[in-house]
Amino acid sequence: MLIGLRRHFRVVVKCSYCTITNMSTGEGVGVPLSKILSTLENFAPKLLAESWDNTGLLVEPYTPRNISKILLTNDLTEDVALEAYNNGCQMIISYHPPIFAPLKSVVQSTWKERIVSFLLENRISLYSPHTSWDCVQGGVNDWLGSNFAVATSKPIQPGIDPNVGAGRFLKLESSISLLEAITKVKELTRLQHVRFAIGKDKVLSDGVNTVALCAGSGSSVLKGVAADLYLTGEMLHHDVLDAAQKGISVILTNHSDSERGYLRIFKTHLQARLENQVQVIVSDIDKDPLTTV
Repeated sequence: MLIGLRRHFRVVVKCSYCTITNMSTGEGVGVPLSKILSTLENFAPKLLAESWDNTGLLVEPYTPRNISKILLTNDLTEDVALEAYNNGCQMIISYHPPIFAPLKSVVQSTWKERIVSFLLENRISLYSPHTSWDCVQGGVNDWLGSNFAVATSKPIQPGIDPNVGAGRFLKLESSISLLEAITKVKELTRLQHVRFAIGKDKVLSDGVNTVALCAGSGSSVLKGVAADLYLTGEMLHHDVLDAAQKGISVILTNHSDSERGYLRIFKTHLQARLENQVQVIVSDIDKDPLTTV
């Protein structure tokens, strides 16, 4: 439980100068929050996010402190917030924004309010990129297609810049079987099981030359796109049925399992952009709420 937690302070003494650094505040180490924000914005500007999304800095403690350790997570639960605290993190980057609908209070009655209260009390900042990471080049959607040998890739719904936008339409360098496509997705996501709908009159040995993909919930982006295969986290039943009846096969991974693996890539990317002045870790606790049994 997060309620009633007490702060713990670890003091490190640098003997040569008798300098005391309080690791719980980040003073004397790390970089200012503003540098983290500018680095994140330079990679994926907020303007790339969908208009309905709630991205950017969502929680900023009143008293600033440097950031020396960041926790990456796909979803921010109370257990993940506690994980960040126990690992001495001053910042959490949560791909999905935990604050979406407006909060009318910050008390202890709901789990999202408790998270905000906990982060403020322990001076932990929170940033959420969500759809800005989906749209940007080198983002979540490009990662989701990275296990295929791709000849060309373009956004399904391009923005002002035709190279960025929602979803990806892939033309493969050479044809692969539906079974090979399933194997590649499972290898990339590190999943033992995925859900699969085979297109009408298709068999597993049939070739795949084009893939339309969208991380997360892809129904609205993929609908009406002509491709051999749809790849996404989740789709409505009738949208899967419609695609299959049109001869399009569908792979579903569960919503966040189509996104979470990207954090392993972004961890290295962010540390390099911050010149290794900040340690970046990926949550061990974060996982999709659905499990196939």
